[in-house]
Amino acid sequence: MTEIEQYVAPSSLEQAAEYLRSGEVTILAGGTDLMPQSQGGRLKIKRTLMNIHHIPELKGIAIDGGEIRIGALATITEIMESDLIKKHLPILLEACDHFASDQIRNAATLGGNVCNASPAGDMLVPLLVLDAEVELASKPNGSLSRRRMPLAEFFVGPGKTRRGPTELLAGLRIALPPANHYARFFKFGTRPALDISTISIGIAGMLKNGALSQVRVAFGAVAPVPMRAPRTEQALEGKRLDAAVIDAVADVARNEVTPIDDIRATAWYRKELIHNITKRMLAHVAQS
Repeated sequence: MTEIEQYVAPSSLEQAAEYLRSGEVTILAGGTDLMPQSQGGRLKIKRTLMNIHHIPELKGIAIDGGEIRIGALATITEIMESDLIKKHLPILLEACDHFASDQIRNAATLGGNVCNASPAGDMLVPLLVLDAEVELASKPNGSLSRRRMPLAEFFVGPGKTRRGPTELLAGLRIALPPANHYARFFKFGTRPALDISTISIGIAGMLKNGALSQVRVAFGAVAPVPMRAPRTEQALEGKRLDAAVIDAVADVARNEVTPIDDIRATAWYRKELIHNITKRMLAHVAQS
């Protein structure tokens, strides 16, 4: 096992990006995933451990150019208590309310949840239906540069993302939704707030006259990555939500997911949950 040779705590994004250029760096934010994974032997901490908690550019929740920017270091508790999130992105409050315990919420960061890239990550499904983008920072040529990427393209496998080894997740950006935007999240587990998701579902779109347009649907814990569901979105797009349409969309959703059997549930059970809870959520949309 590699021994830690250096502990660093940069005070700026530039400094952090410079450390990452040297390679062999493990990033520490809230530590709620890193510590259990390293102690359990699932992750090896590299020669340099970098604490990013003193970097102001990674903090805060603010409106910036028609978007809400959530810093990578924003904790789940900070998101829950944000007036901007309550007003514009209430689906994130639903997800936060089902995120672990109060103690974990106080430490866990949004950036950590995103970079951990768990197929069952609680914040990932609502971020997908909000068309969130990740903001990545690095110093490839000696000067700080940033790039953005849709979150839907960021995940490549369980625990794997397109973040380069010299890049740092600086924040997430979400366009301010219009007045008729509708978005809901549902997580199913034995104890929804404390257990890892058995499945999770996010549905969003513009709601008018009992129909959704510009539909976004995402599922968690039913594929190697948190997934958008394009076939389910197409089946739902612009359709008035009567009983027949809801049944048809739920059937498409069940057939679109590719879950596995594990300790929490069988693949068959997850498919049935996706079908039944999609129906329930769409029934609620129809009554809105």
